[in-house]
Amino acid sequence: MINRQEWTHIIKQKALDLGFHKIGIANVDSTFNDQAVTRLKNWLALGYHSDMAWMANPKRFDIRNCLPEVKSVICVALNYYTPHQHPPGKEYGKISRYGWGRDYHKVINKKLKALSQWLQNQGNSIQTRYYVDTGPIQDKVWAQRAGIGWIAKNSNVITREYGSWVFLGEILTNLTLIPDQPHTQHCGTCTRCLDACPTGAIPQPFVVDANRCIAYHTIENPAEILPEAIASNLQGWVAGCDICQEVCPWNQRFAQETDIADFQPYPQNLAPELKELAQMSLEEWDQRFRSSALRRIKLRRWQRNANANLEK
Repeated sequence: MINRQEWTHIIKQKALDLGFHKIGIANVDSTFNDQAVTRLKNWLALGYHSDMAWMANPKRFDIRNCLPEVKSVICVALNYYTPHQHPPGKEYGKISRYGWGRDYHKVINKKLKALSQWLQNQGNSIQTRYYVDTGPIQDKVWAQRAGIGWIAKNSNVITREYGSWVFLGEILTNLTLIPDQPHTQHCGTCTRCLDACPTGAIPQPFVVDANRCIAYHTIENPAEILPEAIASNLQGWVAGCDICQEVCPWNQRFAQETDIADFQPYPQNLAPELKELAQMSLEEWDQRFRSSALRRIKLRRWQRNANANLEK
């Protein structure tokens, strides 16, 4: 009979063997004093989720709604940073680093599926369910609880080893494992992310207002015309925004290049020309963004975002 400590060690080693850069475990039955549910409800009450209705899914308030028998959450992280930089010319659009290479959902899902299936094969009674950014759970909260990193003032998870350039994933399981210590907060008095945001989308530390966020508007906002307060402050961004991450001291000091080839940039994503994006056809869009997380941004939004930059 394998005990909890042995199970925990074996699972962590398997995750590392599959290529995950970080792994941590949190117990669902533990009492956490992070007030995560209260913070989420307050954020929703302020309307800071804009029209992202899925953020209000009541399943987010209790992870047992996703797997009633869950006892542990296995949290993983993958470093996606590459040292490439955006070109300086105003004729170019800027794409957030997370979308430069292959769709991270595909990359992490493959690894999580392998870990999940391996775990289930260890015993008939073992249950698992895995998520990558799409399940109704507070993934950043669980990552902090599992010791992966801490939730920063810009709401991203920062790790000591890779900064905030990480993708997160989780496996829920009915196994009771040895938990890691929740990560402590290390933003200190720094407010660089708040100060750098051109639209004031971080009205207070640890709170992001999607209504004022460039990343939200360039990716999620379906409107034909962007709000003037956003359009006049795009600074070249056409897909997401990395400003609050680029100014972060942890990222500037500790970012290191990923060893995952899938996250290396597709050449067309590093220096897309705004005029080219504005005139892109449906066929060109389909070809250009296959196997890319940027496919979420439909053609009309690409054209809208590019034109908004060209008009400034």
